[in-house]
Amino acid sequence: MTAKQVAVRSRRPWYFQWCIAAILLAAGYVIAYWQFTGGGENLHARLAMTTNEILGLQTKVIRMGRQVQIEQAAQSNLEKELNRIQDENIRLKEDLLFYKNMLKNKRLSK
Repeated sequence: MTAKQVAVRSRRPWYFQWCIAAILLAAGYVIAYWQFTGGGENLHARLAMTTNEILGLQTKVIRMGRQVQIEQAAQSNLEKELNRIQDENIRLKEDLLFYKNMLKNKRLSK
């Protein structure tokens, strides 16, 4: 009971630790090189393809924006035309009512 507590540790030799560190460093370098070179693909080709895709999408956005403007203008014109026709319809109904009243008054006066 009075004996010291002892911990048993296994120690690897220094050259084994340096070998593992060198292997991990080399693996990290290989992975980084592979990523920066495009993983086997040509980075410039991917950039050109992405640029063309962006230009195509920008063209679509511009086309859709113009289409929305055209539809808004058509909607505005239709609203104006509808209001004009409704006003004309109200005026014609008033005229019709006026003429009906005139005929009614003419019949009553005879």
